[in-house]
Amino acid sequence: MTFRLSRGASTAAVASLLLLLASSFQRVASDDPWGETHGPEALQASSAYDPPWARIRPTQVLHLAYDLQKSPQQNGAAFKALAQSLTPGQALVLGAGTWFVDSFFTLNLQGTAQAPIRILGLPGARPVITRSDAGQNTVNVGSGGPARYLALQQLEIRGGSAGLRIHDGSHIWVDRCHIHHCAANGVTANVVDTNHLHFTRNRVHDILGSGEGFYLGGNNASAVMRDSVIALNRVFNTGGSQGDGIEIKQGSFNNWIADNVVHDTKYPCILLYGAGGNPPNIVERNICFNSTESVMQVQGEAIVRNNLLMNGLNGFSSHDHQGQTRDLTFVHNTIVNSGRGASLVSWGGRPGMVFANNVVYSQGAAVQFSSGSTGVQLGGNVVLGSVSGASPLGFVQGVGLADFVDVSWDAAQRNARPKAGGVLIGSGNPLWAVFDDLDRRPRLLPLESGCYDGP
Repeated sequence: MTFRLSRGASTAAVASLLLLLASSFQRVASDDPWGETHGPEALQASSAYDPPWARIRPTQVLHLAYDLQKSPQQNGAAFKALAQSLTPGQALVLGAGTWFVDSFFTLNLQGTAQAPIRILGLPGARPVITRSDAGQNTVNVGSGGPARYLALQQLEIRGGSAGLRIHDGSHIWVDRCHIHHCAANGVTANVVDTNHLHFTRNRVHDILGSGEGFYLGGNNASAVMRDSVIALNRVFNTGGSQGDGIEIKQGSFNNWIADNVVHDTKYPCILLYGAGGNPPNIVERNICFNSTESVMQVQGEAIVRNNLLMNGLNGFSSHDHQGQTRDLTFVHNTIVNSGRGASLVSWGGRPGMVFANNVVYSQGAAVQFSSGSTGVQLGGNVVLGSVSGASPLGFVQGVGLADFVDVSWDAAQRNARPKAGGVLIGSGNPLWAVFDDLDRRPRLLPLESGCYDGP
């Protein structure tokens, strides 16, 4: 498929390009090698994750083709110069090729809500942006000047220290990018405060150094990310010294972490601290599995619902970290883990704690309240294994993995829908019901506990 858009291309041509980009991704997304079924279904409603300006048409389209008569570095220099010159309303369509930008590269571009700036690759001919070493980040945004209303779409970003680092950024959209084999981090936004970042439908993997796929916000609220979206991404093979899949630091607030598939991480697939007294973060409909640490860890000030967590040291853990555990609602999640299911270290006597309508299956300790469960709202939970630090009220015992359609302790099989006629059917408490399930199906009575509604 070939596109020949040039300076002054018509708005009709631009609209056609954007529609082709959308349809191209939909075909790719439905070809899911891990067999997760919620991704394409979530895609049908994915416009909620996109920024409000996502469908605004560019006023001018620039097309840069790879020049085979020039070196990769010369092509990279041409790309850098053109990208850094973009003005509000312009879109740069980058052709296939490997574009080496070996000098420091930052995009300090300022679009507007009515005229955003886009840099995007052609469907079926994803350009690769890279550099020859890991001495600097491959792509920076907002370093030395602000970046506003900028979209990076359907680009492959390879290597460097961090693949993509956002500094002074607001209203930045990173969509359908492939970011991989970075020496330190995949995507970071941990230098200064950021807001309205949208990370959607990206593939981030094989990260070394400290190893985070997404490192968002700074330690002890030194940099706060707010009002942002991390959705429909696939993050895997994060290693190095830490290797979290998605990490959101203390003080970051009002963020939406949804419909991601995160697996094969060293530290938690999703690690979320507290919101610093601000509006809570929402963590929902994520599939996480295979971590050498806890599969998911959340300090507090969050709503965690409709997640599937499998195969780690702990399925879920929650304790004081850079702030206190408080105001944490953990409802309608399914945990299948041969080790401890849920380790709730500092929940007793804390305000706003809810643990309800969850399914937690373990070969040992299903749920452990290390500091007791005084004040915690409990109900509708189904467990396999022991419960300690809490009254048995609010918990019923399951039978075994046969209670699900098809799951295994090692997460090789992950169909955690409740089996017809099993103990999970009708096990939920309507007091803590969530409207829909992990597959966005409306929940019907009788209510099932866990992340899925009935079979």
